Amino acid sequence: MTTAIIVAAGRGRRMGGQIPKQFLSVNGEPILVRTLRTFAASPEIDQILLVTSADYLTYCKNEIVDRYQIPKVREILVGGKERWNSVWNALLKCPDSDYVMIQDGARPFVTEDIIRRTDAAMRAYGAVAVGMPSKDTVKITDEEDFVVSTPDRRHVWTIQTPQAFAYPIIRRANEIMQARGMEGVTDDAMIVEASGISKVHLVEGSYTNIKVTTPEDLRYFDLEGDPAAKEETL
Repeated sequence: MTTAIIVAAGRGRRMGGQIPKQFLSVNGEPILVRTLRTFAASPEIDQILLVTSADYLTYCKNEIVDRYQIPKVREILVGGKERWNSVWNALLKCPDSDYVMIQDGARPFVTEDIIRRTDAAMRAYGAVAVGMPSKDTVKITDEEDFVVSTPDRRHVWTIQTPQAFAYPIIRRANEIMQARGMEGVTDDAMIVEASGISKVHLVEGSYTNIKVTTPEDLRYFDLEGDPAAKEETL
């Protein structure tokens, strides 16, 4: 069984406004609906656990899952203070899963093709993350913003979601890292890397598989009819 954990508990402060970005309505429906619908349509996904904040628990049930008739959503859970807390809450609810895919609720341009390729890699390697090779040169700096090094761009990727794991790997990695401390952890792949449980294999996603973070990101919805134009903006 493969469970998709959709994380939609963030506050989205960089977006501004009164409601979290994943609930913003674009082209007539909330951003989160599109993310959920893509995972629900994927034959690789057996069930979905949606994680949100306590303030939006009822809203997600009534105005997201029920109103838009999203199938496969087994349960809506309350998230935690940090992203890893939210994912952990969901992991405790699906111990019967063989695999889990963890997805940002505010990353609505994920495709069924990305999910399919992630699923295949997950089964082959046990721990994978979607990303894309960096188009830009990246500099590593010290605390005073002086350049320390310039990594070879051929080996630099920007990381996206989904991130997918065999259930025992992500469960045990979380247990190890909770015991050590989660300070500085920014995604689920990093938890697995730092735990030493498994290497993480990278899978190409898409440059258009962005996370909606700032008001400027909303323009990508207007470019959907012209994929070349959307790609050009990234």
